[in-house]
Amino acid sequence: MSEWKDQILGDLAEIITGATPKATETDSWGDEIDFITPTDQRNNSREAFPQRRLSQIGAKRLYKRLVPAQSTNLTCIGSTIGKVSMAAREAVTNQQINSLIARQGVADPTFLYYLIKNWSSTLRIEASGSATPIINKSVLARYKFKVPGLQWQRAIGDILGTLDDKIAANEQLIAKADDLASVKWILACRSGSTVPLSSLARFVNGKAFTKDASGAGRVVIRIAELNSGIGASTVYNDIEVPEDHLARPGDLLFSWSGSLTVARWFREEAIVNQHIFKVIPTGNLPIWLVNHALRDKLQEFKAIAADKATTMGHIQRRHLDEPVTIPESEQIGRFDGLMSALWERALAAEQENLQLESTRDQLLPLLMSGKVRVRDAEKVVEGVV
Repeated sequence: MSEWKDQILGDLAEIITGATPKATETDSWGDEIDFITPTDQRNNSREAFPQRRLSQIGAKRLYKRLVPAQSTNLTCIGSTIGKVSMAAREAVTNQQINSLIARQGVADPTFLYYLIKNWSSTLRIEASGSATPIINKSVLARYKFKVPGLQWQRAIGDILGTLDDKIAANEQLIAKADDLASVKWILACRSGSTVPLSSLARFVNGKAFTKDASGAGRVVIRIAELNSGIGASTVYNDIEVPEDHLARPGDLLFSWSGSLTVARWFREEAIVNQHIFKVIPTGNLPIWLVNHALRDKLQEFKAIAADKATTMGHIQRRHLDEPVTIPESEQIGRFDGLMSALWERALAAEQENLQLESTRDQLLPLLMSGKVRVRDAEKVVEGVV
């Protein structure tokens, strides 16, 4: 195996701090170049999901901040310090992010991303004592890492990258399945009828199960878990709760307060906390029907919540009685086979990604420390991909 040597980060990569266009330069925004912020970075995803893009004019103004595809983007200031992603395309980041561009012949870009991903939790801990956590560019450049030669870097990057490639492919499959289902829903509702949303399902509100939580047992699903998945702040409780307060893979959940969200639960059995409805279809109605009917009302519900004169907007029970259009019974039967298959296929891909993420996260520190040989790691990956 290649010898591992100590190298400072500044020798492995060029470091570029991002910047944001001036408020007066409105023509800097467009649809050309990704603009990445910490909000766009997701804990279990290699790629960021930029909400905004720059125009060519904006990119030209910030040309010194432009970073190439495969750059590693590391959040170095604020409460989300330590978030890391890899640029899928040429991009600019905001000033909270330092981008690491692998030096040719010294560091492999993919290996560098996983090296930083493996180390990012240490960065969070070291910065946590500050009122405003921050690691500036010069300090970042002096951090020291043990790294193997370029050949082994590439081998390690390929192994971990194979898992993330499969995760990304599954994410695309999930999005396509859900998009196709949305199109079919629109077609099915063309000759639909109007019914109260509440007639389609029971909306069972969760309870304050985080109170006096034991720290062991099942995940307690809060709005944070619906939006961002399982994280360091996730609460666990081994309390026994009624069936209606349990969420299992394939169940439909709706957060009715704060950031209103409709979500298909795909993780292990968990406990539904307050401010979240477990949505249980009435009678033999398929869950895909209730999902789309609820999503049709989501923007309206968000507008209602936004108008609330409170710190956390929400809807009320009476809003669930508002009308929604659903397909006629004949159309429901006609579309059920396809729609149920799309729902189940997306669910299966989401569950497969949990296994892939777990395998990646277990192999990552072992490969980065040299405790697991590349050959052995390849066999593990072959068993799950």
